[in-house]
Amino acid sequence: AFHDSYHGRISDNGIPDHIAAIRQLAVRHPQIDLERVGIYGHSGGGFSSTRAILQYPDFFRVAVSGAGNHDNRSFGFYWGERYVGMLVRDSAGSDNYHQHANHALAANLKGKLMLSYGTLDDHVHPDMMLVVIDALIRANKKFDVFVFPNRNHGYAGEPYVIRQTWDYFVRHLRGEEPPEDFVIRQPR
Repeated sequence: AFHDSYHGRISDNGIPDHIAAIRQLAVRHPQIDLERVGIYGHSGGGFSSTRAILQYPDFFRVAVSGAGNHDNRSFGFYWGERYVGMLVRDSAGSDNYHQHANHALAANLKGKLMLSYGTLDDHVHPDMMLVVIDALIRANKKFDVFVFPNRNHGYAGEPYVIRQTWDYFVRHLRGEEPPEDFVIRQPR
């Protein structure tokens, strides 16, 4: 039933529900600042966090997005077809997947966006990120990119990645400079 309710709406990702929940929490907890909302994610979450800041640019101010499957026409059929169905082209030359492709919303970017990908991603091809990067450039948008050499899809838990994510939020949501050369150590 869950899959059926989202069929044809893969770009929704529950983001409107998240926005509603954050707004409701802000009413109950006044320390929540609705002018400084950030989001992050990796893989499907990388798609979702990028989608959030592009589709709801007046709500999300900062997004950190890693290894996102930004256009499911270039991802495994098992994912796109599950949520969108078979690729169907229309008479105008578009298709049913286009409305779910993040690069189509690049011109909407208002906040701060940091994208990252691994050069050896074995799950989401780096070209999906490059298409988003190209669309942002064509839209004359400012954004940041981290490229992680010789990394496959699972780089999100690396200490350097975590630090860069935290630093990005500190800079762009708190307006402060994070500590210099802070090192995150993984537990042994």
